[in-house]
Amino acid sequence: MIGAQLVKVLIIDDHEVVRLGVKQILEKALPHVELGEADTGQKGIAAVQRETWDLAIVDISLPDQSGLELLCELHSLAPDLPLMVLSLHTEEQYAVRAFRAGAMAYLTKQTVPEELAKAVTQVLAGRMYVTPSLGEYMASSLTKHPTRPGHHTLSEREFEVFVLLAQGQSVRHIAESLTLSIKTVSTYRARLLDKLQLTTTAELIRYALDHRLVE
Repeated sequence: MIGAQLVKVLIIDDHEVVRLGVKQILEKALPHVELGEADTGQKGIAAVQRETWDLAIVDISLPDQSGLELLCELHSLAPDLPLMVLSLHTEEQYAVRAFRAGAMAYLTKQTVPEELAKAVTQVLAGRMYVTPSLGEYMASSLTKHPTRPGHHTLSEREFEVFVLLAQGQSVRHIAESLTLSIKTVSTYRARLLDKLQLTTTAELIRYALDHRLVE
């Protein structure tokens, strides 16, 4: 697929410098590549609806929606589209959830160009890519059964509400954006505080910052 055939890659990231850097790496690594860009999740969805891509590279933190939510939407919209994540957040924080949402690779923005190129090539070939450090972390989690941070016990919806609250969004705004009732979001908030052993939204925000779950 990567030989003389044109490869179309969509980069969804709100930072222009990141998109430029990824483009330069891929233009060097892939002999025939056409690159597209989107700086919001909704623009990324529109690009996928408009044309066919061979790969989408998605950031976790986008201005209009969670990257995890976007992965689910893209996977539903185009089930055959390979997805990978390039994020500021460490693998331990988001990788497992990203894989559950449909990603085939998870890399941090500290990844060296050679590894990014290797991951892209492997995903384009239809194979998942797991970095050695993530593989070691996942194996350790399975064998040693360490005490995990509270946010690892949250369901996907709970985690989604948690991140939005940690970003400072109001219960009403979250309810509107997730198409839920205010009462339902309030219930999620109470459940989150209980699971994380916190008492206020301010403490929840501090928890998220301490664990680098929001920027």
